[in-house]
Amino acid sequence: MVTGLDVSYPAGTRLFDEGGKADRFWLLRSGEVALDLYVPGRHPAPVVETLGPGQLLGWSWISPPYRWHLGAEAVTAVEATQFPAADVLGVCAADPELGYALMRRFTEVVAERLQATRIRLLDLYAPYGSGPA
Repeated sequence: MVTGLDVSYPAGTRLFDEGGKADRFWLLRSGEVALDLYVPGRHPAPVVETLGPGQLLGWSWISPPYRWHLGAEAVTAVEATQFPAADVLGVCAADPELGYALMRRFTEVVAERLQATRIRLLDLYAPYGSGPA
């Protein structure tokens, strides 16, 4: 059994940076978190998606090298439940049926984040944005 830890972050708190060790994830209960992408020469990093209550934050812990693919910062005060990745992976290994269900859900999250990032990058860098030609 994995027990989550209730955590709070004030607005402006950096939860993680792209490339850092991904060893946990969160279920957001309240507040908003901006996901950003490091682009050399661009400060601040462009926001690719904003997450809110009921959404999962963090999927990079699922597979090696266990490094964050994006950065995250609290836009507003955040209340969340934090889960330790190693414990969750252990439960998944011990209960393959539960592990399969969790990995399917997180795969959906990964696909959603990749699509949101793609659209945002098109808006930022494509000559005509992501809209129709």
